[in-house]
Amino acid sequence: MGKVTGFLEIQREQPTRRPVEDRLKDWQEIYQPFPEEKQKEQGARCMDCGVPFCHTGCPVNNLIPDWNDLVYNGRWETAIRRLHATNNFPEFTGRICPAPCEAACVLGINQPPVSIKLVERSIVERAWEEGWIKPEPPQEKTGKRVAIVGSGPAGLAAAQQLRPRCGPSAQARPDERLRPLVCARLSFRRCRRRSRFDAASSPREPRGPDRSSEVRPRTRRPSP
Repeated sequence: MGKVTGFLEIQREQPTRRPVEDRLKDWQEIYQPFPEEKQKEQGARCMDCGVPFCHTGCPVNNLIPDWNDLVYNGRWETAIRRLHATNNFPEFTGRICPAPCEAACVLGINQPPVSIKLVERSIVERAWEEGWIKPEPPQEKTGKRVAIVGSGPAGLAAAQQLRPRCGPSAQARPDERLRPLVCARLSFRRCRRRSRFDAASSPREPRGPDRSSEVRPRTRRPSP
């Protein structure tokens, strides 16, 4: 690790939220900009754990200690490559993920855990600003198309993986509307989520009486 004693010298910090009055007027970021030096310091708090439990705490098994160390050393481009090795869309997870990796952080046993979610979001935002994230068209088109039903995280990740390998891919949903997660990827513009069952659904038929609390008498099986 770049800063072996970082967790002893540096305290956990998070960016401050913008005033509610300002956030009600736009659809911009919730948090104030966080200085680059402070981002590096938060990456420096990552310990040289013998067993980094953040790997297993993360649902996609991100290589968290690796890119924490890379951020501390200022190797942002390598950090985004390491992040994309396990995560197709850190733009999403760096914002809306509940961060179970931080709950599994070893440092969190007796100190505030490493700001993993903050570092992840900082990496991908820096990558977009520097132009390191680029389209990955297939080297050879097969002439076939792959239909992926669903535009949630799994559907988008499948499309992103199949595109450079199999050629064009198309995403489809029964209601032909994008989910809010897709809108988060598209400059966080407002998106209304509507299901095809919302308007045309018929009321449910009334169910019978609830018999879950009734005590049924036990019947003794006849002896042979």
